[in-house]
Amino acid sequence: MSTVFNFTFVPWFRSVAPYIHLHRGKTFVVGMAGEAIAAGKLQHIAQDLALIQSMGVKIVLVHGFRPQVNEQLAAKGHQPQYAGGMRITDSVALDCAQEAAGQLRYEIEAAFSQGLPNTPMAGSTVRVISGNFITARPVGIVDGIDFKHSGLVRKVDALGIRQTLDMGAMVLLSPFGFSITGEAFNLSMEEVATRVAIELQADKLIFLSEIPGIRIRPTEPAAEDNPIDTEMPLDLAEKLLASLPAPLQPTDTGFYLQHCVKACKAGVDRTHILPFATDGSLLLEVYVHDGIGTMVIDEKLEELREATVDDVGGILQLIEPFENDGTLVKRDRTEIERDAGLYSVIEHDGVIFGCAALYPYPEARTAEMAALTVSPQSQSQGDGERILKRIEQRARAQGLSSIFVLTTRTMHWFLKRGFQAVDIDWLPEARKRKYNINRKSQVLVKQL
Repeated sequence: MSTVFNFTFVPWFRSVAPYIHLHRGKTFVVGMAGEAIAAGKLQHIAQDLALIQSMGVKIVLVHGFRPQVNEQLAAKGHQPQYAGGMRITDSVALDCAQEAAGQLRYEIEAAFSQGLPNTPMAGSTVRVISGNFITARPVGIVDGIDFKHSGLVRKVDALGIRQTLDMGAMVLLSPFGFSITGEAFNLSMEEVATRVAIELQADKLIFLSEIPGIRIRPTEPAAEDNPIDTEMPLDLAEKLLASLPAPLQPTDTGFYLQHCVKACKAGVDRTHILPFATDGSLLLEVYVHDGIGTMVIDEKLEELREATVDDVGGILQLIEPFENDGTLVKRDRTEIERDAGLYSVIEHDGVIFGCAALYPYPEARTAEMAALTVSPQSQSQGDGERILKRIEQRARAQGLSSIFVLTTRTMHWFLKRGFQAVDIDWLPEARKRKYNINRKSQVLVKQL
């Protein structure tokens, strides 16, 4: 039994190590919906956050308290009031919010203080520090509706938060802020987390939410094995958001997405929407290649884009050495010029460092990914994976259910990324007729 465990644990740990190195010293802002605590998920979330922090990540945790406030209101015979998706906080609701926030902070601090043997918290020391880091202002009267004690973030004490993080502590923020006159305002967890991530220029903004993630085409039926899009370019996220009605409920597609888009546009590298219902979703998203939720990314940061005819010279220069040594099938300039629009490229300072092409076979609901190439100067930096993700996204956008590659030398790279070997007969008829029997290429398929 121990031998089997060793054979599974060692490759797994080695596969996780690059992500541990990548995230060390980075800053994550985590927005945890109050529903996660109500569902009894706090203990496991605290353990996972403590584990992530132990690997060198600086964490700001912002908790919500929507169901807890509503529970307090119900106990007092008071109905919650909303307008446009925002709570109208009268004096009774403000009292309930203050009570709920105090109770939740106590529960969260207690969860991070446990050091029970045989648990992930054993031997850990997690200092949790809260404070008046948020200055607020009233929402006021909007379209004739007085939001009373509901507020918006006026200012974030980014310096104070950074100093606290640099001391090795985790920062805990409640969705509360105080005005310069000392008046308390009820804020939304989502706005606080977004503003804090922007002001800190955090590396990640992560929402632990009620939904599993986002689909680019939410009106179409989802495949059983692919209910969400694990990566969504910012431009597509903006288009999707513009096509949706104004979100009112946390389960509405645009509810968390609007905050992810806002943060990305303001300089936060990556924003994530994860399901708190899945045990370990934080660990799966941060330390596993494909993740589990939806990540919104501004691809301008990666300089990843579709190719144009102007890129043909750079593509030829990139792939020529690999054609010469037989890794790639030789393509002439005319063919690449004709197919330029099928290529995706990574460009750094005007130089093409990576590329791949997507040749669709719509009648078979599949496409060939060809000429996947990364410059030797930037290999082992994740460019190949970023191009693969982009090709997968383009294939999904065309309504395809799989992509395939033909390879003679890089089979293991694709197998590690979810491809499976199939027989040549699997190929679409049009591609099968062009198969070069002399190269003896392996056919690998990935379901999308």
